[in-house]
Amino acid sequence: MSEGSISIVYAMEKASGPHFSGFRTPTATSVSSTTFSDANVPREPFVIGVSGGTASGKTTVCDMIIQQLHDHRVVLVNQDSFYRGLNSEELKRVHEYNFDHPDAFDTEQLLECIKKLKIGHSVQVPVYDFKLHRRSSDSFRQVNASDVIILEGILVFHDQRVRNLMNMKIFVDADADVRLARRIRRDTVERGRDVNSVLEQYAKFVKPAFDDFVLPSKKYADVIIPRGGDNHVAIDLIVQHIRTKLGQHDLCKIYPNVYVIQSTFQIRGMHTLIRDRDISKHDFVFYSDRLIRLVVEHGLGHLPFTEKQVVTPTATVYTGVDFCKKLCGVSIVRSGESMENALRACCKGIKIGKILIHREGDDGKQLIYEKLPTDISERHVLLLDPVLATGNSANQAIELLIQKGVPQSHIIFLNLISAPEGIHCVCKRYPSLKIVTSEIDVALNEEFRVIPGMGEFGDRYFGTDD
Repeated sequence: MSEGSISIVYAMEKASGPHFSGFRTPTATSVSSTTFSDANVPREPFVIGVSGGTASGKTTVCDMIIQQLHDHRVVLVNQDSFYRGLNSEELKRVHEYNFDHPDAFDTEQLLECIKKLKIGHSVQVPVYDFKLHRRSSDSFRQVNASDVIILEGILVFHDQRVRNLMNMKIFVDADADVRLARRIRRDTVERGRDVNSVLEQYAKFVKPAFDDFVLPSKKYADVIIPRGGDNHVAIDLIVQHIRTKLGQHDLCKIYPNVYVIQSTFQIRGMHTLIRDRDISKHDFVFYSDRLIRLVVEHGLGHLPFTEKQVVTPTATVYTGVDFCKKLCGVSIVRSGESMENALRACCKGIKIGKILIHREGDDGKQLIYEKLPTDISERHVLLLDPVLATGNSANQAIELLIQKGVPQSHIIFLNLISAPEGIHCVCKRYPSLKIVTSEIDVALNEEFRVIPGMGEFGDRYFGTDD
């Protein structure tokens, strides 16, 4: 692909392929694995290759992408970590060694590393000492499985086997004089070299290698970024494309009636707190309430509305919307009662019904108690339960609502976390119902508990877990 021959948006769309789904293959045995085969297929992360000449701004571009993808797990793997260590003879003639040639890298080890990361395994990346020109024998960098893997280096596009592992290939372009100035500053400050040796190496090895190997690999790029990190427009477009690929859990694609609220550092942080088994009850309740409020607000956004005009204090007409009037909440006792305060805070005077289902054996088949508004068939219903596990109890509650005359499409099921098995169970039976959650977890274990989950929510929330 020559620069300018194709629009950046089209180029990025062309780069689409297998990408991370948002959840991993369960490590523990989950229930009815044959039934939930869609959820148990291994999912791959989104791999981005970032290439370009020396000091072109590749690292800056990677850092900007990582910063904008703060709500996803992103790891950076540098090709420089895979330099071959020099032997004693090569060390004696280090100034004659071409570090910009493909043979300077251990490509086989790089391939093995990326392949392991793609199947969800953690890897130990070598640590290379640029002053001693050798790898540290007792030190490695632990890299864990992630949503996005960024592979950065001058020659990451040179080997076709490495290119084939990438979902998107980015070439960072910069003026040769700018790159030389940056390299001099980097090598003298960070790598302890003098200016003369840097210039000698650049003229003898770096520039010829760029012309022979790096520049020709530019044709493999899906996206070319002129000016590197200064090109905010291009980076924003790239991030937008990646978000499109990562923004939805695969289950959201299978079931368009499943909605996961957009994650932020705040939401991830609150989940980290409430999932911590050592958190105090006071903090567990506080941060659970905050998350519940966000889920309720998001759920209310799926209700029907009518257009409404009002006159502002400036005597100007504002055209907005009017809230849905026929609404009620129904909590699945008792964990669902933890969500009632947030619903009342958002909807003044809302009616709330109760459903109690016996969960022995977690078959969810025994309805113990129900108290619902008499006109519930005329209302939109927000069904409340903080954890969607097997989906059996939820289905029992939904079936009761339908028997009372509530259409499927008028039910919005709100929960904090959902297991893939529960989503399958509910959505296959009730495709018109909406599910709104803040996170989809990995799976259920043999005891039908959501993992990683957060334990018995009701006991932790109401303080009966002592």
